[in-house]
Amino acid sequence: MPPPGGPGSRNPFKGKPALAVGAAVAALLVIGGSVWAVTASGGDDEKDKKPVVAKTDDPKPSGSKGGAPVDPGDGSGDGGEDPEDLNEGRQAGESKVLWYKEAPDAPGSGADADGMWITGKAAVKAAYKQVFAYNVGDGKPAWEPIAFPEKICAVTPDKTADDKIVVAYMSGSSDRAKCNKLQEIDLATGQKGWSEEVADGDLFDSTLSLELSLSGNTMMVGRSQSGTAYDVKSGKKLYEKKKYGDACFPAGFAGSANKLVQVASCGAGGNNAHDELQGLDPKTGKVLWTYKYEKGWRIARAYSVDPLVVYATNEDKKVWNISSFTSGGKVQEQVGVDEDFAPECGWAILERDLQGCTGVAVAAGTLYLPTEATSGANEIVAINLTTGKEKWRTKSPADESMMPLKIEGDQLIAYVQPSYDAGGQIVSIPTGGSSHQPAKLLQNPQGVADIENSFYSKDIDWVDGRFFISSTRLTGNDESKEKLMLAYGK
Repeated sequence: MPPPGGPGSRNPFKGKPALAVGAAVAALLVIGGSVWAVTASGGDDEKDKKPVVAKTDDPKPSGSKGGAPVDPGDGSGDGGEDPEDLNEGRQAGESKVLWYKEAPDAPGSGADADGMWITGKAAVKAAYKQVFAYNVGDGKPAWEPIAFPEKICAVTPDKTADDKIVVAYMSGSSDRAKCNKLQEIDLATGQKGWSEEVADGDLFDSTLSLELSLSGNTMMVGRSQSGTAYDVKSGKKLYEKKKYGDACFPAGFAGSANKLVQVASCGAGGNNAHDELQGLDPKTGKVLWTYKYEKGWRIARAYSVDPLVVYATNEDKKVWNISSFTSGGKVQEQVGVDEDFAPECGWAILERDLQGCTGVAVAAGTLYLPTEATSGANEIVAINLTTGKEKWRTKSPADESMMPLKIEGDQLIAYVQPSYDAGGQIVSIPTGGSSHQPAKLLQNPQGVADIENSFYSKDIDWVDGRFFISSTRLTGNDESKEKLMLAYGK
């Protein structure tokens, strides 16, 4: 989490200026109860910088139309009909609602609905105690929902190359229940694969919560102070990552197709308290390199693993830092763009959630970040990771913020947020050349804007010309039906 406000001057790498956070953040941290990413630059001359807040977990009631979706999220409806006629009045050039699903009932305290995996045929979604699958084109059930005896507490954020995922669910419903049951699922068929139970670690190293990360065929299961690697194809345990050196405990993992990094918390509470970043061999767990951050710095997010781009904060000095690393674990460069950026980052309380940010993309040595806009349009800024300097920027084509989604070829795909009376957009932005004007790929209908706009805590994806949006948190509100998932297309 970003530090509570005030200027600062230190950074984790000696001899370079730090980046400061505005003073109003502290009050917002307590009152808003949301997680955000903040950026500014300069040091003591930045005292008047305003903070950036990008809310992501704001549990609010469903919108008006959002209370009565097309058919139940339990897969019982055929999904091919549109009894509410959500496409009524659709204007020329607007996309259409392909299908729309409501969420299963959740307890009054709310429930997680983490994960959304899109294959060539199915859109798969976890919600509370179930995993649902819908045909991408018409929303009809792709396979029967999978029910678990207790709530799902962690998922692999990505799917494997052969369309498998792993979910973790609780051992029971009491306060002493642990998040320690693993189940592999084949997204193509809905069949359950291997299952395992994660053992507790040493004293104070619990499985009250877990984090799952994928790197090729290796899945890292992160506890509070250690990690266990499994072969995601067989469920076989590969190796353990435990305490090492000067009281260094693994605190988080992040993976890509063939890279794996570990963050460790060292010397907690002592004079030598610091974070360390390590590159690991995903197959063996062997440490390939170690980078030690200076005391006071907390490694908060990995915007990318390959190439490695890390966001860190210093709560005492009220500063932050974004740095790119070489494949050998050396600092390549620090971002020095004087701008307020606002990627959307989820909660990271019990665990680091290193890969929990959306609205950020990295490819071909370039980092793409959205600027913060208090009102009206924002911009996406392209930053050269070799120099840390701005390459170009482009403004949102609407009076709403635009967020990077992914890179497809030489195009940056971005999502323009909806408003209460205007649907969102999917746009493509040329990454090369001299013009970076957004070109519209999909204009979502105005008639469904209130539904699209009321996904407060959400996951989004653009796959094969279809746009998917789903809730990541269910409020448990009994007064109206909650939304689970919405799909748009031509």
